[in-house]
Amino acid sequence: MTFVALALGGCASMNKSECLAVDWRVIGYEDGVAGHAGDRVAVHRKACAKHGVAPDLERYQQGRREGLEEYCRPANGFRVGARGVAYQGVCPAELEAAFTAAHQSGARLHLLESRVAQADYSLRAKQRELEALEESMLQNSLIVVSAESTAEERAQALLDTRRMAEDSGRLKSEVRQLESDRQVLAQDLEAYRASLAEGI
Repeated sequence: MTFVALALGGCASMNKSECLAVDWRVIGYEDGVAGHAGDRVAVHRKACAKHGVAPDLERYQQGRREGLEEYCRPANGFRVGARGVAYQGVCPAELEAAFTAAHQSGARLHLLESRVAQADYSLRAKQRELEALEESMLQNSLIVVSAESTAEERAQALLDTRRMAEDSGRLKSEVRQLESDRQVLAQDLEAYRASLAEGI
């Protein structure tokens, strides 16, 4: 782990000599590039205070401004939004409009991708439920035809099978609906991706 990375971990593991050696402009830059709010320096201040070391606020803020110039680029705004990370309102006024527009585009992509992923998860879960039910119905049918089964066991198996058949019909209907919903969501996602590719 590099010294800067160690410092950015929150300074908690820094001893006095390390706190004294920190380039606060670098720490500010890295906090800015990461999109951290301005009060992030309080974390560093608290961690290093026990060593009698206070941040150089002027150098920290200088570095943070430089870092924010990188963070607040529209391309990064899109990447941040596409990862589902919320914007913390840190960009300077002159950069914020373009950044937030790009961030919203990325956030929209993340939302559509998340909806498809959730639809896939729900569909797989319902399909597994249906498969388990059909396996139980198969086992019941074996009980019904088995010469070793008692009349009572056959009767119970038939009763259970009728109930499971009703459940199977319901599950199949739910699977069809989930497949239809998933198709619509996937089409929405592909249409949005296409619009992004076209620069819309």
